[in-house]
Amino acid sequence: MRLYDVSEGEVLVHGRNVKDYSMHDLRVSFGVVPQNPFIFYGSIWDNVKIARPDATNKDVIKAMEIAHVHEFVNEMQNGWNTVVGDGGVNLSGGQMQRIAIARAVLGNPDILIFDEATSALDNISEKHIQQAMEDLMKTHTIIIVAHRLSTIKNVDRIMVFKDGEVVEEGTYGELEHKGGAFTELLNN
Repeated sequence: MRLYDVSEGEVLVHGRNVKDYSMHDLRVSFGVVPQNPFIFYGSIWDNVKIARPDATNKDVIKAMEIAHVHEFVNEMQNGWNTVVGDGGVNLSGGQMQRIAIARAVLGNPDILIFDEATSALDNISEKHIQQAMEDLMKTHTIIIVAHRLSTIKNVDRIMVFKDGEVVEEGTYGELEHKGGAFTELLNN
């Protein structure tokens, strides 16, 4: 997203150097689900739709279904129109994450980045977030930054970093028995 520029080499998106894209075109290609998503004062609906104000109702509902928001919002007295406070004070961590996923999905980016999206969640919420990520993997490029290794069990390719360098690369199955840095992380 060019929040930082590389000092060596290049970063390619769709085979093109990121520096060859306009900032706008590059950034709309990405959807980010941060570890601590920001929830605005307003309805759950508005918190999702802020990603694309011109979205149709059908688009918003589809994004919420992909993110499994409907599983908790249907239990709320005002459903999608439930008003939440700044920072999501009325919501659990898992609910905020699912709203953030719906928001990212609604933007219809080519690439989704999940930055420690399950690190502070209970097992049930983590399961919902993982299911949403796995569903999205079928249609999008997904980058997952994770310390919780259960989050990356079903990804196509894992890159293990140590001191800013890639030290191992492969699938979960390949790396878990390799005896290297990934195996060490599993054992810890």
